Amino acid sequence: MEILETISKVLLGLFSIYVMYQFVRSLRLVPNQFAFIVERLGNYHKTLGPGFHALIPFIDKVVYKQDLREETIEVEPQECFTKDNVKVEVDGVIYLSVIDPVNASYGITNYRYAAVQLAQTTTRSVLGNMELDQTFEERASMSREVVKVLSEVEQIWGIKVHRYEIKNIMTPRTVQKAMERQMTAERDRRAIIAKSEGVKGSKINDAEGVRTEIINISEAEMQRRINEAEGYAQEILSIAEATAKSIEEVADALSQPKGADAMKLQLSEKYIEVLSGLGRTENSVILPKDISNYEALMEGLSLKDLEAVKSKK
Repeated sequence: MEILETISKVLLGLFSIYVMYQFVRSLRLVPNQFAFIVERLGNYHKTLGPGFHALIPFIDKVVYKQDLREETIEVEPQECFTKDNVKVEVDGVIYLSVIDPVNASYGITNYRYAAVQLAQTTTRSVLGNMELDQTFEERASMSREVVKVLSEVEQIWGIKVHRYEIKNIMTPRTVQKAMERQMTAERDRRAIIAKSEGVKGSKINDAEGVRTEIINISEAEMQRRINEAEGYAQEILSIAEATAKSIEEVADALSQPKGADAMKLQLSEKYIEVLSGLGRTENSVILPKDISNYEALMEGLSLKDLEAVKSKK
């Protein structure tokens, strides 16, 4: 009897401890940015937000604890084939957070694993439609496509995918060497083009300089000729004016008394002076038929007519 009594006391003590434990567990303190899912008799009852909560022992039970902060989930490297059948290895990072704790608990068994798997399959699908060169240029579009696919299940899974970033796109060593050779050839091509454009620009500048020099020289020559022509015309005009003035003065002198005699005397002196040089061999002179008839020559000058014209004026 003592043994049974002892056993019953022990069992009663254990039961009391268990009851106390359950009462203690029914008192829950939820941290900030966390949500606790409570089931009552196996069915969803409510979601506990941040703060202190008291549950009914043996009836209410916290079955899920969801972290509402943004999470960083690494996507393990996976092998993919591009459109031109090049094998590449791609990894990335998903940034997501829980926005609906109930759906994150009951909508899917493990939303983290599911998001990673969906991101990998979408990445393989997108890479399969791109050539190798495009994969390095279209990282942003690949990330947007993965986020777009994940956004289609956000409501069901109770999560929000903020962004997806591709970390590395690794290619085989042979492909890397080929790409390095291609990049070197591209750099050489750009250098040659830049050099040719420089030579072209230099020749154009030289041609422009020669053209400008020729234009300047021609304009200077044109201006010089214009100036010479204007100077020559001014000279002719000045000579003509001087000649007209001298003729008027000669006419005035002829109209004076003894003016005709003075003119005859001066012409006679010139006549004699010219005749004195006829003996020179370098002279070619056209003479009248009778050079000794001086009076006839003077009559041919019509000095009397000049006097008459002057007197009429």
